[in-house]
Amino acid sequence: MTANRVLVPLSDTVTVRQTIGYAVRTGLGSDDPLEVHLVVALPYDTDVPEGDVQIEEARQLLSRARRWLEEDTGGADITVETAVIGDDEYLFGPRDYADTFGEYADDHGIDLLVLDPEYQPGVTSSILQPLERELEAVGLSYDEAAVERPARHERLVGEGTERFDRYFALFWISYGFYLVLGDPTYWFDLVTGAAVAGIVSLSLANVTFSFPLGRLESPLRTIRFGMYVPYLVWEIVKANIAISYVILRPSMPIEPTVTRVNTRVRSGLPLLALANSITLTPGTLTVRANDQRLIVHTLIPSAREDLFDGALERAVRFVFNGRESAAIPTPRERGDTEIIGGDEL
Repeated sequence: MTANRVLVPLSDTVTVRQTIGYAVRTGLGSDDPLEVHLVVALPYDTDVPEGDVQIEEARQLLSRARRWLEEDTGGADITVETAVIGDDEYLFGPRDYADTFGEYADDHGIDLLVLDPEYQPGVTSSILQPLERELEAVGLSYDEAAVERPARHERLVGEGTERFDRYFALFWISYGFYLVLGDPTYWFDLVTGAAVAGIVSLSLANVTFSFPLGRLESPLRTIRFGMYVPYLVWEIVKANIAISYVILRPSMPIEPTVTRVNTRVRSGLPLLALANSITLTPGTLTVRANDQRLIVHTLIPSAREDLFDGALERAVRFVFNGRESAAIPTPRERGDTEIIGGDEL
């Protein structure tokens, strides 16, 4: 397959340079001059405290990619265009990326999109397979780069210590949550908590920690997490009081609704922490978590309003990204909330 204008979405993977080379070889088969568009799609609206960092990292990757292309082509007549896209919106999942790439392709007359098989646009695991389906849905021609990919089983064999760290970390996180809800002085809770935490760590450690634990900045985040737990307990107590008040009133003014909230926490462990924190708070139940979208059932209006005010979202951002990261508009102010169902659901 040859093309005159080729679009190459970039992320910082071990195969990104090979993918660029493959895209160039694909285009050089044409008699017409080759035009290569290197783009980085940002998964988050840059109007957040860490937005400047995201933009700078994207520009550095584009600069390296341009240099690689020039070095590997040896002065061939190739036009190179670079761009950061998606920085004025919020990309959640494969469909959002496909739509963004499709719009760029339409604007620039792109013939073919070349995908890095390890493409990871700011998320914790590859989205290549569903992205391919969404590219077909928007009518954008694509080709997966034929590159040598690292053997994943070799990586697992060589990282026994890291895998143990993942199990160990998730065990104590799960155990701590269990004891917060139970009685840490009661032997039965101690035993059952250890059993539950063991099952959770063995089942979910590789899913939850899909990145090296060295990137967790664990000492500082552990301190922030220690500050977060009392806050979460306080929120649980307040919600219990509110629910009890409603139940004890003769009219029982409940208003069950299903809401969608587009959160500004990364998928993986931060999203897991937020979804579970919402579920632990009486009156709210996380029904589904997909990328950064949460579907939440709320029982009473005050629980829904608290959810839309985003206090837990900011608290989780504080735990994983620091104080400045928590200084963002609420989901309501961003327009990231929607009531999608009521009593009929």
